[in-house]
Amino acid sequence: MKWNQLARKGLWWLVILGVLASIPIAYERYQTEQQSGRKVEFVMDYRDLLEISDMQTNPRKFVSDQLVKLKQHGVGSMAVYEATLNELKLSRRIEVFSSRDASVLMQVPFSPGENFTYVLFTETDSQPQLQPLIERTFHDLGVRTRSWSFNHQPGMIIEMAMDEAMLKTMDPDPITLQMLKDEGFSIVVRMSNRRPFNTNQMDALLAQLRKLGVKRFIVDGETVPGFVSEKDTTNLDKMGELMRKHRIGLAVIELQKTEQKGFAGLAKRIHHNVVRLHSFTETDAQKLTENLSEEELKGRIQGVSDRFVLAVKDRNIRMVFLNARAVKNLDKGQILHPLDAIYAALDGPDGAIPRIQASGYSMGQAEAFQYVYSSWQNIAKVLVWAGAVALIALTIAYFVPELALALFLLGMLGSAGLLVLNTSLFAQALALGAGTCAPTLAIMMAIRTCREKWDRPEGSRIGFALLLLLRTTLVSAIGILFIVSLLNQITYMLVLQQFRGVSVLHLAPIALAGLYWLLFSERMTYKERVLRGRQILTSNISVLWVIAAVIIAAAGFYYLSRTGNEGQASSLERYFRSFLENTLGVRPRTKEFLISHPIFILGAYLSYKYRSALLLILAGVIGQASVVDTFAHLHTPLMISSIRVVYGLAFGTLIGIGFIAVWEIVVRSWRRWAPRLNA
Repeated sequence: MKWNQLARKGLWWLVILGVLASIPIAYERYQTEQQSGRKVEFVMDYRDLLEISDMQTNPRKFVSDQLVKLKQHGVGSMAVYEATLNELKLSRRIEVFSSRDASVLMQVPFSPGENFTYVLFTETDSQPQLQPLIERTFHDLGVRTRSWSFNHQPGMIIEMAMDEAMLKTMDPDPITLQMLKDEGFSIVVRMSNRRPFNTNQMDALLAQLRKLGVKRFIVDGETVPGFVSEKDTTNLDKMGELMRKHRIGLAVIELQKTEQKGFAGLAKRIHHNVVRLHSFTETDAQKLTENLSEEELKGRIQGVSDRFVLAVKDRNIRMVFLNARAVKNLDKGQILHPLDAIYAALDGPDGAIPRIQASGYSMGQAEAFQYVYSSWQNIAKVLVWAGAVALIALTIAYFVPELALALFLLGMLGSAGLLVLNTSLFAQALALGAGTCAPTLAIMMAIRTCREKWDRPEGSRIGFALLLLLRTTLVSAIGILFIVSLLNQITYMLVLQQFRGVSVLHLAPIALAGLYWLLFSERMTYKERVLRGRQILTSNISVLWVIAAVIIAAAGFYYLSRTGNEGQASSLERYFRSFLENTLGVRPRTKEFLISHPIFILGAYLSYKYRSALLLILAGVIGQASVVDTFAHLHTPLMISSIRVVYGLAFGTLIGIGFIAVWEIVVRSWRRWAPRLNA
């Protein structure tokens, strides 16, 4: 015990050294976030415009008018896909027929043994650019083509069934690319892996795109261009080399159900010239065309605006991809589209673009983060490593103090082995351990401090409660610094790698702190603890216990359902969140400022007199775990997370003082009126 008591002091010094080493690492991440990647790009899907125009009286005029409106409302970029016969048809550059339709058109007998695709060029000036493009595409596929005309209008025959031919992709339409550039738009290309990879052709295509000002493309489909398999990376290497040569980067779409295959590998090959993209889908846009009252439509437009602002400020989004779809409204007997509502969300009253600019961002082509990483970080991370292991050992030592030194040595040895096997798993495991232990240790220290106050109940109770919350949060902040420094990599900021274990980070501190309160917070021998544990396990279960267990399980399920990126919230809560976001600029977490922190303050205040007040202190672990989890969202800027935690403490303190005031009023009223009632 003597050696372990000395060891625990040494472990605290290691934790302090780790904290000091992590601060400059966190500062360099702050520099990365604040000094680069501050341009935000709104991109409209050009194919969606074409599809909406196909339902209009004058399709080309509609597209032309919408391009002007898009520019006026702050959309500076257009997304162009690899061309298909279907898209060229939507652009009114060609008309496509099957063999059956062509025979009717030419008034000749239909040949049952032929099922080809007939193409007519609608513009004589576009044929010289489009015909070679189509011929080359189908030649590469081994499909024969030949010239054809009708009424002196030039065309061609593709010896492939029309349904299949319409699916084949080719280089983006050069006429559309030049037109959009002349209109003043930046161009973002949707690139797929549907065509056989050819180095020379890809080199020529990227060179052409670069001349048109293309700086980035978005992957269209499940695999990146050049991906064959996890083992065969030859084409992926060539694609990365070509992208570096032409200085073209990628955009990663957030919240995808499945990661696009080969994306992380291609991103690494282009030195992470990647920005995060938020997609406003056709389904999202369709909600703006439903049968709504004027007030309801205003609310939805405001919700879209809030969504864009939150994506940029809170999740490092630098590209917002806008989709739209025309819908047939049977009640109104009209073809509706959501474009006007989208414009209102962008720069209407309380629009997204002015609010984003007011937050310190500018509109323009999205730029990747210039990652700040000094060589001394490698040395600093060794101290962080030792400090994180020491923190974990200290936490476990609260349960088994005799093992403090052994736990630290075993932790260093085990984590060293993990480092050799897998550096990413090493960093995540250590960050998860430190992030879990910091709020657990903070609450256990708070419980111990409150127990000590029973013997010496002097001083201001409110002052004690407020200082205890501050000290507890500072201990929890140790976990924050360790997570930020251990996972300070651009891949986590871009969510190319994800910090796993958010549910553990939420639940483990609750379970560990509860176990400590039940069996380890009082001075007992191990035998007495075993007896108490056995007594708890063999207690008779009443109906009240069952009801309590069901309530706790339901609360736990709800708690987890709102955790992480996939968390769900009720419509009322979403409205409350929106109100806080728009009022404060940064929304504090509800479970911190409205529930956990105030209950913790009330518990610390009451701990002078009531032993059962420790249960309220124990409830504070939810808020402490939430404080750490705020920074576990590594795609959120450090400044935003810091403001969120400060707001949570400030408002939680005010509400906690309100709880104390209500308690005092109720108690004093009871003391005053209870004797009269009994009389």
